[in-house]
Amino acid sequence: MKCLLFSGFFLPILFVIFSLNSFAQYENEQYYGNVVFREEIKSVQLFRVGAVLSHPIITLGTEEQLVLKFDDLSGELRNYSYTLIHCDADWNESFVIQQEYLEGFADNPLDDFARSFNTIVSYTNYQLLIPNDRVQIKYSGNYALVVFEDHDREKVVLTRRFQVLDPRVEIAGRVKRATFDPFKGDNQEVDFSILHERLKIDNPRDEIKVVVMKNRRWDNAITGLKPLFVRPNELVYDYQQENVFAGGNEYRYFDARTYRHNGENILSVEFHRPYYHLTLNTDEIRSNKKYAEYREMNGNYVVESQDRIDDADTECDYVFVHFTLPMDAPLVGGSVHVFGALTDWNANGGNEMSWSFERAACELTLLLKQGYYNYQYVYLPDRATAAEESVLEGSHVETENEYQILVYYRSRSGRYDELVGHQILNSRN
Repeated sequence: MKCLLFSGFFLPILFVIFSLNSFAQYENEQYYGNVVFREEIKSVQLFRVGAVLSHPIITLGTEEQLVLKFDDLSGELRNYSYTLIHCDADWNESFVIQQEYLEGFADNPLDDFARSFNTIVSYTNYQLLIPNDRVQIKYSGNYALVVFEDHDREKVVLTRRFQVLDPRVEIAGRVKRATFDPFKGDNQEVDFSILHERLKIDNPRDEIKVVVMKNRRWDNAITGLKPLFVRPNELVYDYQQENVFAGGNEYRYFDARTYRHNGENILSVEFHRPYYHLTLNTDEIRSNKKYAEYREMNGNYVVESQDRIDDADTECDYVFVHFTLPMDAPLVGGSVHVFGALTDWNANGGNEMSWSFERAACELTLLLKQGYYNYQYVYLPDRATAAEESVLEGSHVETENEYQILVYYRSRSGRYDELVGHQILNSRN
């Protein structure tokens, strides 16, 4: 049947296969994504200091910082280092040397770490602030934070995307029901304008690139849009088809902040020595269900505990979480995945579900840190790069979604893509 169940035994082998494929992409094309290359690395988060659910974006020339957090479950102290790579709007490495866009040292040790305390699963928690006393950033744009081992950039551990904004334009927009919707009102349309009174743009079709994302997903982001109308100091992107997303559905959720009792949407908590196992309530396919409104985090998660602890980063434990989605027969022509921030917004071998003939259901087990999680089930067609949520979750225009608009600028004589505009729109506003 389609893919194996990811037990503790099979996961390392399959993750290594995925990691090797991802590394080949990283090495040959110099394309940077949110990828973990080591099976023992878990709970990677990158956000603005003080705002755990914030986008990983800071403003150039301010005191804003990002914090990277991750756990190493290998049981050993590793010699990790990091570097920052400037990228173009398509996340390929820019043709600019590091000495230009960085001030300080290009490679630096990642030496802020602490051992877990009073946990069943032992790990080392690593943290990093960007920028810091060792390295500062001089250019705006896309950046890849690359963590590697033993001072060897070929031994990549993980990569994370973030952005540095130089706000030179304003973005005004709204999210509405799609103008021409073949799916009877299931889609959402994102219309916006770029107001550039402070930025001289000679050729907007060539000098401006825009990216529109839904709920932080890069796999189905809309790119390549050109202004529909060019007015004095304004570029209008008021399309009726090219800027449309499926409304989708609200994310599912579960509360794994403790293993002492059943949290929300937890069916059972069991201890199979030496680990705890949380089994979620049996889910159901929602593609033919009516829309139900409730508050969620648009696919994100937070590391928290309901137990009496002082530091969630080092005292939250790891548990095996079991997902079950009943399905009479396996879907052909593609695969089913658990999806969201808990899987780095990737649909790959590490979160592909297996179909059980005996139980007539898709199943998956993930090792997760205590916390509150959002997730959904997506279908990834064979040879596709973008996962489809509507197949299993349904789609409704009423769904609350967060849309992010990024505006990049490169003049005729420019050598890199500057990030000059950023806006977040909500479908409810």
